[in-house]
Amino acid sequence: MKDLSHNIPALVTEMGERARAAAAELSFSPPEARNAALKAAGAALLASQAEILEANARDLDFGREKGLTDAMMDRLMLDEARIQGMVDGLTAIAAQPDPLGEVIDEWDRPSGLHILRVRTPLGVIGVIYESRPNVTADAGALCLKSGNAVILRGGSESYHSARAIHAALQAGLREAGLPEDAIQLMPTRDREAVAEMLRATAYIDVIVPRGGKGLVGLVQREARVPVFAHLEGICHVYVDAAADAEKAMKVVLNAKTRRTGICGSAECLLVHASQTDLGQKLVDALMDAGVEVYAQGLNGTRPATEEDFGKEFLDMKIAAKVVDNIDEAIAHIRTYGSQHTEAILTEDEAAADRFFQRVDSAILMHNASTQFADGGEFGMGAEIGIATGKMHARGPVGATQLTSFKYLVTGNGTTRP
Repeated sequence: MKDLSHNIPALVTEMGERARAAAAELSFSPPEARNAALKAAGAALLASQAEILEANARDLDFGREKGLTDAMMDRLMLDEARIQGMVDGLTAIAAQPDPLGEVIDEWDRPSGLHILRVRTPLGVIGVIYESRPNVTADAGALCLKSGNAVILRGGSESYHSARAIHAALQAGLREAGLPEDAIQLMPTRDREAVAEMLRATAYIDVIVPRGGKGLVGLVQREARVPVFAHLEGICHVYVDAAADAEKAMKVVLNAKTRRTGICGSAECLLVHASQTDLGQKLVDALMDAGVEVYAQGLNGTRPATEEDFGKEFLDMKIAAKVVDNIDEAIAHIRTYGSQHTEAILTEDEAAADRFFQRVDSAILMHNASTQFADGGEFGMGAEIGIATGKMHARGPVGATQLTSFKYLVTGNGTTRP
């Protein structure tokens, strides 16, 4: 493709046309070819590990110059284990059943018609993401598995890492004999590319934003292309009256401290009033682990303010509050949550059922860490994001969620009276 980085509208048009052509070919490509491309891409990632780490080092230097927080730098950083994680994700996606052509439903009509509803690709997907370079591999692989072409636009911080990972994905496509235009990466940091993608209704069928509230809000305000909403992860952990203390200690510490920069990190701890002793132990343990706790009804780093609730810290910080009962916890989540992931810690099945029934978030956990809010942990190999909206896809968006359907109707000279 010729260099059009100086002319963003022309660049997006050319990439869109190429993606459309590739999507048409992918829609009837054999699953064996798509799976072979994923496996070959994994091998290419391992073979180019040194180049990827070198590119990532340049991005980390750029991030430090920009003054990124430690949590954001962690999101940006790649090492051998994280590259292996990308490879494992590609392998897992390749091993999944092929979603295309799956018969979702089948029935006969008195008129003599036989009707099938079958899965089909969405077409061309635009993925706009920020600092996590592994999204390049996850999004590219999931779109390919589901027969979709994809245009990726990574963040400026991960520019070099994304290019190195993208090169491995294209190597996999070449080896499998599939069009390289099936996975394209926007070759510019120019922000106008984002705006142009959001207007590209002639070429892009759906936009998936993967990033913070600022990015997602921009996409939702400006997009003319349909959007899968992936809002911020304001995740709550509620310690119920019947919570087991040992389980609560393990889960709360993991939910906050395992990785603070991911969307499944806990941002608010709610404690039943009968469990204030346990709640204080949890707050003390969090502070001992280096977490700043902004607490209401407990002794934390400082008292909580209204601004501390409903905030995605993505850092070693958490809000905490004592609530009178489970319904107050549910009301708090409804007021301040982002409908991403919430957890209840309890040995009372009735309380867990009430929480599951009345909290309307995409993912609900019982006695498990919110850090499990991840497509890989759900058996999807990877995910393109956690959709917090309610249209089409919700929760982890894997290959199956990147499909639509069509009706195949068969008659025998059948006419309508």
